[in-house]
Amino acid sequence: MSDTAATTAATTATTTTPSPEIRPSWGDVADEEDAAAAASAAASASAAVSAADTSDQLLEVEQLSINERKDLDDPEDAHIQAVLTGDTPYNSAKKFEDLNLSEELLKGLYVEMRFERPSKIQAITLPMILTPPHKNLIAQAHNGSGKTTCFVLGMLSRVDPKLQAPQALCICPTRELAVQNLEVLKKMGKYTGITAERAIPEDRDNPTHTPINKRPPVTTQVIIGTPGTIKKWTSLRKLGLRHMKILVFDEADHMLAEDGFQDDSMRIINEIKKSGANCQVLLFSATFNEKVKNFVTRTIQDYNQLFVKKEELSLESVKQYKVRCPDELAKVHVIKDKILELGQKLGQTIIFVRTRASAGSLHKALVELGYEVTTIQGALNNEERDKIVKEFRDGLTKVLISTDVLARGFDQSQVNLVVNYDLPVVHGQWLEPNYEVYLHRVGRAGRFGRKGAVFNLLCDDRDYTVMEKIEQYFGTTIAEVPSFESDTDFEVALKEAGLL
Repeated sequence: MSDTAATTAATTATTTTPSPEIRPSWGDVADEEDAAAAASAAASASAAVSAADTSDQLLEVEQLSINERKDLDDPEDAHIQAVLTGDTPYNSAKKFEDLNLSEELLKGLYVEMRFERPSKIQAITLPMILTPPHKNLIAQAHNGSGKTTCFVLGMLSRVDPKLQAPQALCICPTRELAVQNLEVLKKMGKYTGITAERAIPEDRDNPTHTPINKRPPVTTQVIIGTPGTIKKWTSLRKLGLRHMKILVFDEADHMLAEDGFQDDSMRIINEIKKSGANCQVLLFSATFNEKVKNFVTRTIQDYNQLFVKKEELSLESVKQYKVRCPDELAKVHVIKDKILELGQKLGQTIIFVRTRASAGSLHKALVELGYEVTTIQGALNNEERDKIVKEFRDGLTKVLISTDVLARGFDQSQVNLVVNYDLPVVHGQWLEPNYEVYLHRVGRAGRFGRKGAVFNLLCDDRDYTVMEKIEQYFGTTIAEVPSFESDTDFEVALKEAGLL
């Protein structure tokens, strides 16, 4: 769960900014009645303009060609285009040795990560991150294309192992994503001696946790965490920023959105600027809507960028379906008798719901029908959430019910079925799809180019309207399973998806 509400007041930024409009997400509320009340309260709040300093002048960017090695063939990223500033030459990397990495990092990549060569996005992006003068980067690419490796390798490469001070900072929207990124960094950097820790909300009754105000100053070289906790560490002057070389925003579209973590993110950026550090900023996400793009271009200067066209974002390896169900009970039976029954030998399944109440009721219904399922949502304490995620990662559980707490950035290669029990809509706007969340949900299946299928369960006219808008937005037609009662129809769908 994000930690915005749990943090102390931040230190003063270089520019005074109005408070952004507060829009809670569906996963923040217990049920749809609470959601309606929250939406009404949010509607009465005043909207605000972004926190950017509009006096900053942007450098003109021009479309340049990057020297791309044509033998790097990753179909899912075939349409990546680089837009560069300045005249720094970049050569895409055919192999990791082309990046002038340390022997320790190369060993981590080959021995621990078991990589053979850079993916398409890594081949193009890593030279842009690692080549002096280390320009800022805005990168948008498909889910499962290797974005995490880009910024983790970037952080490890920029850190001086001999300097015992924070030098790299990665900010994530959820504690689960922060924990996941830290695991990747520790694995990749195993032989480097670089230290890393997480800055996320911790349960107060955890005997191994020492509150930040009782700790000595942080000397760990890489910090990965959520914005509220990082802001608290800097406010208490426990996390120094003057040696910071690289700042990463994972799922940057959410981190810099007005209804996300824009205020906290801007405070951290401004604190680094005030410290005098010469810090490279990397923004990574699968999606950037126009509003966030406009904010980013006013806030980040002298940057290179990679953007993928909206209609090219859907993963070709994931087959999407819609299923018309006459009522909620039919949805439960479709999940039990069709999707899980036919797909139980295929791998793991994530079922996305809108609210905590939906998560609880669906969990209860499936358990009563004899299925072993686990459920994760924002009301659980941190220890419970970590335990559930670990069990799912370790393959001890096969079916996970989740609110959108796991929609973004959650990497689990064995997940090849995703079910949208509830379609994602903008909070309080029943007929307005949340396109970015839909795309991120779809991205949980078929990670790293593997095959996957997504089933969207539709129950009423509202669902049909939202589904039509999603199809129109992404310029695609989602196939329909002819009958929710037919085993044959679902078998055909799974075969078309390459799963049977």
